[in-house]
Amino acid sequence: MNIRLDGLHALIGGGTQGIGNATAREMARLGARITLLARDTAKLQEAVAELDTSKGQEHLFLATDMADTAALDVTIAAHVQAHGPVDILVNNTGGPPPGLAHEASIEAYENAFRLHLLAFQSLVLAIVPGMKERRNGRIINVISTSVKVPLPNLGVSNTVRGAVAQWAKTLANELGPFNITVNNVLPGATATGRLKAIIGNRSSKMGVTEEAAAQEMMDEIPMRRFAGPEETADAICFLAGPSAAYITGVNLPVDGGRTGCL
Repeated sequence: MNIRLDGLHALIGGGTQGIGNATAREMARLGARITLLARDTAKLQEAVAELDTSKGQEHLFLATDMADTAALDVTIAAHVQAHGPVDILVNNTGGPPPGLAHEASIEAYENAFRLHLLAFQSLVLAIVPGMKERRNGRIINVISTSVKVPLPNLGVSNTVRGAVAQWAKTLANELGPFNITVNNVLPGATATGRLKAIIGNRSSKMGVTEEAAAQEMMDEIPMRRFAGPEETADAICFLAGPSAAYITGVNLPVDGGRTGCL
């Protein structure tokens, strides 16, 4: 199986922590040149410095707020102009806060759509023309198993994740003739800061310790544990590599069997 990424340029959102950082580390190890995208310059500098450079790659970063699509448009266009086209786009950003859908404000929905769907579209507008010209590319969206089964107390997240999934399937249909694949990776409960916040929220609502809340969540997973970020990163790297060239338009759960449907 060939999952080498030598000589390819990967742009990875949310690259300073969690799944994004684990993906950047593994793609760099596989030979890719990485550009990390996040808000915090200091954390980006630290993350880039820790990436593998054994293949002679020069790794870069972009410090920008994904929710500011006007600034994102300018930033990504300038980066592509200066550093060349992007071969692999990993759309990944933090999820909306927990809460019930019917209690969420209009602003909460607007913020979520801007941070996810609109920001991802901004990146596509800047990057896909180059992919089409080269007739090759990979777009991988890190979203959630909620696109298959909505998750309790994640109303805004369930909504925006579903929109991103349908957007991705549409892109897969449109871009397939150009040899560009578009897929979604659906992490389940993964040991990241996002999961810690969800456990804390659940603990407060249930009136139990965080340890008890975490254990109850693990009991709902057939494998009886949370995933490590690197396990989702491995799935992303597979979809980015040559061996996944004929896989497009799919939702790939990495969830230990938790999702209650195929």
